[in-house]
Amino acid sequence: MKRIVPLVLAVALFMENMDSTVIATSLATIARDIGTSPIALKLALTSYYVSLAVFIPISGRMADRFGAKTVFRWAIGVFVLGSLACAMAGSLEGFVAARFLQGVGGAMMTPVGRLLLVRAVPRSDLVSAMAWFTIPALVGPLVGPPIGGAIATYADWRWIFLINLPIGIVGIALATRFLPRVEPMANISFDWPGFALSGFACAGIVFGLSVVSLPALPPIFGGIMVLAGAIAAGFYVRHARRTVRPVIELRLLRIATLRSAIVGGAIFRIGAGAVPFLFPLMLQLGFGYTPLQSGLISAASIGGAMMMKFLAKPLLKRFGFRQTLIGAGITGGVMMAMIGFYEPTTPIALLVALLLVGGFFRSLFFTSVNVLAFADVPQPQTGDATAMLAAFQQVAIATGVAVAGAILEVQMAFGTDGVSTIADFQRAFLIVGGVTALAAVAFLRLSSEAGAEIAGRRVPAE
Repeated sequence: MKRIVPLVLAVALFMENMDSTVIATSLATIARDIGTSPIALKLALTSYYVSLAVFIPISGRMADRFGAKTVFRWAIGVFVLGSLACAMAGSLEGFVAARFLQGVGGAMMTPVGRLLLVRAVPRSDLVSAMAWFTIPALVGPLVGPPIGGAIATYADWRWIFLINLPIGIVGIALATRFLPRVEPMANISFDWPGFALSGFACAGIVFGLSVVSLPALPPIFGGIMVLAGAIAAGFYVRHARRTVRPVIELRLLRIATLRSAIVGGAIFRIGAGAVPFLFPLMLQLGFGYTPLQSGLISAASIGGAMMMKFLAKPLLKRFGFRQTLIGAGITGGVMMAMIGFYEPTTPIALLVALLLVGGFFRSLFFTSVNVLAFADVPQPQTGDATAMLAAFQQVAIATGVAVAGAILEVQMAFGTDGVSTIADFQRAFLIVGGVTALAAVAFLRLSSEAGAEIAGRRVPAE
């Protein structure tokens, strides 16, 4: 039972994480079929991110009010319905709307799944459970592009979305059978003004950052959206201070472990969000690989991520959260930066080794930071902490894509022919790796005994 809960959650989370990237290599095929351009169709990617950003903040409160297990199953159902709508779409507007509907389900699946894990698994088993829970988030974005490219090349692109139907049905059945029932909480109120402000803030920032790095709309439009989102965020901070139960409980940031996990995790995810954008482009544009070949090479980091799930608990027990996160943050950043030294003459085995080691430390970092976030959060407030953690993560990932795109665009602007070169990607990886390594700074002031009970370094008091 210790493993069945995270594995059941992993079915739905794998579907969501894979689907968020699976259409990246299929845009040209889909655009041609529905009569639009690939550039315009990138709005479908943005609409998905916006939907996540808007509805993630309310996910914890929904789970508290109606029960985490119930909301999780409904989230899978909404995601499957959105997938069916994507497969049936025949226009740009219809496809964008369908992706937004998918995002509504995805926004509930990940944070509510994490909440179910925190509330259903004993604290002594939380590290191992979170390691299994983290695997889909790492594997999905890696296998998504090659699967999407293969389907678009050898079959009808609509199967990219139709395949979610049987997976979703199995996920709902497994959740009904194996997930424990978590009782709804009494006297849960919804902060609708806070929901509106936080939703607009997250949507403005995420949509603005996405547009800045994509040519779908003028960059100035993205800048205006980011500014509007930042202003809304400022109003939300003032609102949260005056409200008893705001939709995102900023007072929880007074908890040192949660604050470090959010800040350090956000910085690290900027780099992690940039890599799936940069790496396939570097292999395809710089080295002449096909989309399928680049996707298969990217999948090498899966081996490191899988290995981590067996070593996370003993490593945390031996070194604790502080040392583990500092080491994983720095090493993960260095591994990203070293990809920038890859040349056409470099043996492919060396690149695979970098991806394996990098995948291990990225997975170790994500597992550790997701567990640390809940180390000192009172049980009744785990829903609020889940929503806040997920919202910051989503903004950080979108920021990573924007940073990567901006780095390439700036270098192209100073180039001679307006085309990205191998050197452009190399410099981009060096910058992104440096930013990622800065995540370690967030844990320098953390107590060496932080999360000691969860890490197994201290026996819980009777």
